[in-house]
Amino acid sequence: MHKIFKVLFIIIVIFVAIFLAASILFAVYAPKIVEDQIRQNLKVKTSLSKISLSMPFTITLEKLEIGNLANIKKISFSPNLFALLFGKVVIHGLTITEPVINLEQSVDGKLNLPVLEQNGGKSPEVYPTSLKIQNGKIIFTDRKVSVAGYQVIVDKLDISVAKVSLPVTSLATNFSLSCQLANPAGEAFGDINFYGWLDYLAKDMDAKLEVKDMDITNFSPYYGNFISNKKLLSAKLNLASTFKAKNNVLNINTDFNLSNLVYEDSLEQDISLDLAKNALDLFTDKDGNLHLVFNIDTKLDNPSLNQDKLKSIILKAAMKNLSSQSPEQIVDKISNIIDKFKGYSKGLKEIFGN
Repeated sequence: MHKIFKVLFIIIVIFVAIFLAASILFAVYAPKIVEDQIRQNLKVKTSLSKISLSMPFTITLEKLEIGNLANIKKISFSPNLFALLFGKVVIHGLTITEPVINLEQSVDGKLNLPVLEQNGGKSPEVYPTSLKIQNGKIIFTDRKVSVAGYQVIVDKLDISVAKVSLPVTSLATNFSLSCQLANPAGEAFGDINFYGWLDYLAKDMDAKLEVKDMDITNFSPYYGNFISNKKLLSAKLNLASTFKAKNNVLNINTDFNLSNLVYEDSLEQDISLDLAKNALDLFTDKDGNLHLVFNIDTKLDNPSLNQDKLKSIILKAAMKNLSSQSPEQIVDKISNIIDKFKGYSKGLKEIFGN
């Protein structure tokens, strides 16, 4: 028995010595190797502060900077050593902490994403079993809609992706995403949560998307006059969508609430724009809120939804909303519109004449 303990002790000492030697080698040589590999493949300046190795076998990269594109506080993961023997890279527990990504779209619509160069040889297959992104930030600057650069920030970004534990044979993946949207001044204007599970091979899905207290006027360069021809000063969006797919048939059921609608009040505003705003009022409730419920049917592996189709779906929901109102409510709204435009008979004739 004494000999067995002695042998075990020697094995442990050897293992610790090898591990310490590997840790030292990692700390000295690995940062330079990683920097060179990223630089050669992405053609951007790269710096890495530190690489460390910890028990049982976890690799940690600290303060990774990839040109002007990304600045990451820490990346940690545990490679599966057994899988490496078969030429596959299986990564467990991939965690990315406090990444800051700077995305920029040029005037001609190109993103500043580097192109990964192929060196001719076959790249090893990489299989991450789980992914976590903690407290990330994406700064998106769009010079296509504004030469000066229209900017939106995705802040407090948390993502978790992991295989469903039970049953063992399941290929479904649990996922969750949460973030806060902010303007360039750092002022928050909405929250997004997206969570559920997806089995892409079987083309099945069950998930929910929630948008809370989002001031959509921050996206005015993108929606244009889709909501109203008159400029919106305030409009708060709350939305809940359920995504259910079976055998690639995807149904998206959406509960859409638009409230706090405030329009620009200008004496120089064209009468037709005022009329458009009041036409929207026909579909709102007594408090001026627009509440729509609609369904979208598409394919999971090839979602097809353009602006014209979305407009058609929303218009049908709006007409349904209108039909559910009492005749008295509709008459009151139309009367208010008529009263407002009594003094604009000439303008009305021109509009309806056109």
